Amino acid sequence: MVGSKRHSGARRTIRYALAIVLLLIMVYPYLYMVLSSFADWAQIDKTLIPTKFTLRSYDWLFTGGDTGITRPWLHAFMNSVIVSISSTVLMMAFGVMVAYALAKLNFFGRKAIDNFVLFHMFFPAIILLIPTFLIIQRVGLYDTYFGLILPKAVSLWAIFMYTNFFKAVPQVFIEAARLDGASDLKIMYRIMLPMSKSITTVIFLFLLMERWTELLWDMIAVKSDSMLTLNVLLSQMFGPYGSFPGPLYAASTILTLPIIIMFVIFSKKFKEGMQFNLK
Repeated sequence: MVGSKRHSGARRTIRYALAIVLLLIMVYPYLYMVLSSFADWAQIDKTLIPTKFTLRSYDWLFTGGDTGITRPWLHAFMNSVIVSISSTVLMMAFGVMVAYALAKLNFFGRKAIDNFVLFHMFFPAIILLIPTFLIIQRVGLYDTYFGLILPKAVSLWAIFMYTNFFKAVPQVFIEAARLDGASDLKIMYRIMLPMSKSITTVIFLFLLMERWTELLWDMIAVKSDSMLTLNVLLSQMFGPYGSFPGPLYAASTILTLPIIIMFVIFSKKFKEGMQFNLK
């Protein structure tokens, strides 16, 4: 009996040790990036864990350092905020409307549209990159906020997620609201959306993260420095900052920081939404 308990305890200890090792392997690259952004330049990429720290890398981002090449980091950051939030809000708004129609309204072609949404989720989006760019250019939206936002205003994944959630909502709630004189618009945003807070948090975080880190479209949709987003500006740093890895680590840290903050703020709702999704 004692031997069995010891054997069980040893297996538990091994599992915990393996879990800790795997966790460190996953977390260490991000931790290394953050530490290197504050590290003394003499230690960057020369030691696994820096011991001397400075703000020199961040100073170079905003002043240009010895190169004298300044970059519009604050302006690019605001561009990323405007574009990411606007696109995410539009994706969620359209997602709720389309999902409500597919889940709760009866109309001709509903099943075909539902199947199209599912099919298009597996369709490589890069194939439509050039046609989308040509359309944006022809209608005069090239190098504008609208050109960055509108092509990313619809998410089929958000539609798919909301549709599955709305299908699980009892029809009695919809009928009761209609008897009280509520329109479909009020039902969507005053009944269905509040009931889906947890899954909405999951959708919001994933869409925001995807849009915040979008690079390819942001690179081809604008040309002026005043319209650059933060990730595009980071991709251009390999020229003037190519031989200075410290500022590159600092810029990468700035790029990832908002996502980390958002996840920490909404972590509880995110977990609840993921548990519902797994069910």
